[in-house]
Amino acid sequence: MGGTMTAEPLSESVTKADPARTTGRMWPVPPDGGWTVDHLFSLPDLPPHTQLLDGSLVFVSPQRAFHGLVITLLENGLRRFVPAEFKVRREMTIVIDKRNGPEPDISVVSAAAEADTDQTFYKAVDVLLAVEVVSPESAARDRDTKPHKYANAGIPHFWRVESEDGRPVVEAFELAEGTTAYARTGVHRDRLKLSTPFDIDIDLSSIDEL
Repeated sequence: MGGTMTAEPLSESVTKADPARTTGRMWPVPPDGGWTVDHLFSLPDLPPHTQLLDGSLVFVSPQRAFHGLVITLLENGLRRFVPAEFKVRREMTIVIDKRNGPEPDISVVSAAAEADTDQTFYKAVDVLLAVEVVSPESAARDRDTKPHKYANAGIPHFWRVESEDGRPVVEAFELAEGTTAYARTGVHRDRLKLSTPFDIDIDLSSIDEL
């Protein structure tokens, strides 16, 4: 079950500023072996939506309008169809293992995984669907790194959303039987109509109305 993770205070060697930085901000130096999910939830003053991939902290760029509109469109659409035993959650960390805590743009998670309103993450085992909206600066992560990690963690369904002339195109994937690799099940423009992981029918063209 998800919850709030804590860590022991970092040593002086871990928290000292990195002199190579010239931004004027004091960033912590990673410990030997890299950061862990405990650090992700305990380091002070991390930027919002910081993610952990392979022991490295990943900071996100300012959100583009398209990115936010697509998240709102799919979040609202999924809420209309999601079964009672699941919940739709936006921009929440998914703990895969000690060194990986990515943050999908949208997740569909088991309702039983919700501990309380203070929780800050879900476990990968409790995730049914992860959705990533591709941004130019995160394209490599959204198209390669993160879906591979979601598949290896056993998350059954993954959607990747690209912009095509400012309109969303949704590629749907699901785990191939007996593997930890995704197989593409369809590409959706204008209308996202699926029967898995549950019946879904979202008018993608309605993004113009947001």
